Amino acid sequence: MDASRTAAAASAPPDSSRAAAPGQTAHSAHADLACEVCGRLPEPPKIRLTLANVAAMLPIELAVHAAVVGAEWPLPLKVLLLAATTTALVIWVAEPSVRRLLRSWLHAPALRRRRELVAAPSLWRGRVTLPDMPGALEKLTRSLAKLGINVLSIQSQPVTGGVVDALVLSAPGGLTEDDLLDALAIGGGAAPRVWPTTPLALVDGPTQALSLATRVAANPAELPHAAAELLGAERVPADSLLDPAAVARGTVLKVPASPEPLVLVRPDEPFTPAESARVSRLAELAEAAVLRAGTAGS
Repeated sequence: MDASRTAAAASAPPDSSRAAAPGQTAHSAHADLACEVCGRLPEPPKIRLTLANVAAMLPIELAVHAAVVGAEWPLPLKVLLLAATTTALVIWVAEPSVRRLLRSWLHAPALRRRRELVAAPSLWRGRVTLPDMPGALEKLTRSLAKLGINVLSIQSQPVTGGVVDALVLSAPGGLTEDDLLDALAIGGGAAPRVWPTTPLALVDGPTQALSLATRVAANPAELPHAAAELLGAERVPADSLLDPAAVARGTVLKVPASPEPLVLVRPDEPFTPAESARVSRLAELAEAAVLRAGTAGS
């Protein structure tokens, strides 16, 4: 693989065809804010709601006052009629109408925050197999850059027939898992896989391996947990019945350890020779720590 493997792909503007259509209606935008259970919109900010209610109530108050106050009726009747009429019109007519007519303005802050959240970059982990030849990584990163996807870190492990690259990707918020898989496939990657992740994925592999080795050296009983965390796998009991098909695919890893062998399973993602070697070194470190503790005790 060429020397550019350690470089991150440059960001590029997202494909304009994936942007929201300019004719998107306000109704669909507000539908994104509606509750999935009751369908109601969130309560708008109190200041905006107060201003909208005042704007709706003031004309009604003036109109009712002009109609009632000038009439030659008894004062108690005027007060009662004024209160009942104004209250009914405001509650049943004015307030619902103003919420409907000024919906875009009332919910503008929430819609703005929703758009910012959707547009915010998201982190993904990816794994893809590339041919071990010059230019393969460049082709992959160019395909990712067309969608504005930036490669934040990359780790390569040689396997039979190519190189497995483990990637941490920063993608625009509007992209989906299928978009990333398509970009990896178009870039020449075989058997691509992606899944959401957190900034913890940016911890580089050597640093993580050293941290886990420190845990194992301090407490050898941590070996199974440290090995599973290192490879992102699941530990199963050594006497478990294993699926022969999974063993054939290489998604089961057995490592000699004390007091019993260490068995790790990672469905749909075969273990590489480099990963097997790393866990073997952890197992050797655990055995050395046990021997050292026994020698010190005697």
